[in-house]
Amino acid sequence: MSAETAPLAYVRGDIAEILAQRVRDAAHRSLNVELADALIRPSSAGRGGDYQSNAAMSLGKKLGQAPRVVAEAIVSALRADDVTSEVTIGGPGFINFVLRDDWLAAQVSGQLADTQLGVPQSAHPKRVVLDLSGPNVSKEMHVGHLRSTIIGDALVRLLRAVGHEVIPQNHVGDWGTPFGMLLEHLHDVDSASGAKHSISDLNTFYQQARTKFDADEDFAERARRRVVALQGGEPDTLALWKELFEESERHFMAVYELLGVGLTPQDTKGESSYNDVLPEIAAELEDRKLAVISGGALCAFPKGFTNKEGEPMPLIIRKSDGGYTYDTTDMATAKYRAQVLKADDMIYVVDAGQNLHFEMIFTMAREAGWVPDSTRTVHVTFGVVLGEDGKRLRTRAGDSVKLVDLLEEAVERAGEVVADRSELSPQERAEVARAVGIGAVKYADLSSDRDKDYIFSWKRMLAMDGNTAVYLQYANARIHSVLRKAGSAVSTGGGSVMVDAPAERALALSLARFPAAVLSAVENLQPHRLCTYLYELATAFSHFYETCPIANETNEKVRASRLELSSATSAVLEKGLDLLGIATPHRL
Repeated sequence: MSAETAPLAYVRGDIAEILAQRVRDAAHRSLNVELADALIRPSSAGRGGDYQSNAAMSLGKKLGQAPRVVAEAIVSALRADDVTSEVTIGGPGFINFVLRDDWLAAQVSGQLADTQLGVPQSAHPKRVVLDLSGPNVSKEMHVGHLRSTIIGDALVRLLRAVGHEVIPQNHVGDWGTPFGMLLEHLHDVDSASGAKHSISDLNTFYQQARTKFDADEDFAERARRRVVALQGGEPDTLALWKELFEESERHFMAVYELLGVGLTPQDTKGESSYNDVLPEIAAELEDRKLAVISGGALCAFPKGFTNKEGEPMPLIIRKSDGGYTYDTTDMATAKYRAQVLKADDMIYVVDAGQNLHFEMIFTMAREAGWVPDSTRTVHVTFGVVLGEDGKRLRTRAGDSVKLVDLLEEAVERAGEVVADRSELSPQERAEVARAVGIGAVKYADLSSDRDKDYIFSWKRMLAMDGNTAVYLQYANARIHSVLRKAGSAVSTGGGSVMVDAPAERALALSLARFPAAVLSAVENLQPHRLCTYLYELATAFSHFYETCPIANETNEKVRASRLELSSATSAVLEKGLDLLGIATPHRL
C-alpha cells in the first residue's frame, strides 16, 4: 500500500462487490478476459484475510493456466490500495484481502450517519406483488398460517428496504365449497336471520358442517347448490356471506396487530373479488381452444404436466355443475396481478405442498398470454411447524393450535422471563413481555431455513443465549444501558471510530457486512440469512463488550470510538430486527 494513498470515501453497499469490481478490472488489464463473477466471499476466521476470491481457480481452468499463475497476474494488476492494506495469494490460487483499518473505521462511521445504514437502493426497482397469509373466512387463524404471514411480512419489509414497490395481497379464502357447506348448515339450524356470530362460533359451525358434508349426501348436494347460488349472487346467501366475512376480517386484523405485521383491510383481495370475471376466464380459454370439455367439466391442460401414467394433468376451470374452482380463481388472480397491477415480480408465499399447483397455474397463465415472459413468478415455499415430538404442532387434544392462543401464551411466558426486572414499571414490563414473546415466536420461525420444517420449542426460543430474538433484544438493551450511563445519546456518526483492538476490528467488520446480509436475504428471498448475520453481530458485540472497557476507559478518544461502535451496533440490530418485524425495547 502506498503511503500516499488515501482511503476510499464511504460507499454504500456490499464490500465484496467493491472488491469484485477491482478484481474484474485487474483481470481485464492483466489477462484480457471479462470476468463475470469474481467469486468473492467473506473469509472464514483465521483464513488469512477479511475476504477471499476464488476467481483464479475457475479462470485457470478456462485459460489452461495454473490457478496460482492467474492469481499472481490479477494481483500484480490490482488497484485496491485505497481499500486494502494487504493482498496475498494462498494455497493453489486463493486471493486474500485484508481491509485497511482506517477505511473500515470510516465505513462504520459513514454507515451510522446514513439513514439506510449502508443498504443500497436497487438500480432497477420493481413493482412486486406479494401474496401472503391467506387465512380462511369463518375459521380462526391457526399455527398453519404463521409461516406465510410472518415470512411474507418480512419479505415485504426487506424488498421495500432496497427500493422496490411492494403490493401485499392477502388472498383470503372466502369462496367455494367450504362456504356452501357453512352457509347451508347455518340455514339448517335457522341461523340465517341476521344474528351475529363470533369467530369461535363460526369455527364450531364449520366443523359441524364438514361432518355433515362427509356423512350426508343430501346435505352435500345442497351445499354444492349453495355454492352456485353464492357465485350467482343470490341476495340472501350473499348477505349472510358478507356477515361472515366482516366478522372474520375483524379477527384477522386483531391477530395481525398482535403479531406485529403490516397487513390492513386494504391489502385483502380474496377469492370472492374475482367471482365476476370467472365466466370470462372460462370463456376465453374455451374459445381459444386452451380448455376443452372432459368428463363434463371444462379443463385446461398446461404443457409439460403428466401423471404417473403419462396422462396430461388438468386444471379444472369449470365443474360439470357450472361452478368454478380454486384453479379458475388462481388463473384470474394471476391475470389480475400481471395485467391490472402491472407486476414485474409475482411472489407467492405459500406452503411447499402447493408447488405443483402453482407451477401449473403459472404455465397456463403464460400459455394464455396473461402473464408475460418479462414478469417473474416465484413460489416462496416453506416447511411445517413441528412439535417437540417431531409431528405437526397440535394441541393435546389433537386439534390445530389457534394462533391467538399461541401468541397469548408467548406473551405470558415472556412475562415470566421479565417478571423480576424491578427497574421496569408494570406498564413497561407488559410492553417488554409482548415484544419479547411475539419476537421469540417470529424469530424462531424466520431464523430457520424456510424450506425446512422446524421444531417449535418454548424453551429454545425464549433462551437468553443462542440464536434467539431475546438474545438480540438483550444485546441492544445492554447497549442503550451503556449509552445512558455514559450520558451519550445514540451517535449518528461522528467519525471517531478506531479499530486498534482485535475485538474492535472484528465488530467493525461485522457492522460493515450488514448491507451484504440484507441484499442476500432479498436476492434469495430468505429472511434467515439476515437472522444469521444479526446473531453473528450480537456475538461480536458481546466479545467486544467483555474485552474493550467503555465506562472505565480513561483515553477519551478510545472511549468515544467504543461508544460510536456501540451506537452503530444498536442501530444495525434495531434496523435488522425491524426488517424482520420484531420490536426492540430499550430496557429489558
